[in-house]
Amino acid sequence: MAIKEDVYLESGPHVGDLVLNIVLAFTVICIPLTIGSIVRALWVRYRITSRRITVTGGWRGQNRSDIIYSEIAKIITVPRGFGAWGDMVITLKDGSRLELKALPNFREVYAYIEERLSNSARQASGSLGKVSS
Repeated sequence: MAIKEDVYLESGPHVGDLVLNIVLAFTVICIPLTIGSIVRALWVRYRITSRRITVTGGWRGQNRSDIIYSEIAKIITVPRGFGAWGDMVITLKDGSRLELKALPNFREVYAYIEERLSNSARQASGSLGKVSS
């Protein structure tokens, strides 16, 4: 019997990240940032479910990283684009990190993930863009 897995978010990076970086490309010095955002827009996909977080990326979307919530030791978020999107760094118990750049609705996504974390991971986590209740 398979356990049901509900999809919370299935998306690519926020489109605002791409637009902002294209505008910044006119300063010439930001061209590497623009190239990075174009590559993310083309090939990075986020999938957050009730059981795991999956990030597909790399050249032509050929790399895939899956983590389950019990592996997470800490999460840090940083707002970008005036808070419309944000970056999230997930640190795993083995010390490795998974970065989710230009994550749409990052505050809501953080709250969804935080509900599924262990108490120790919740206490270690924090966010610079967290809305206090």
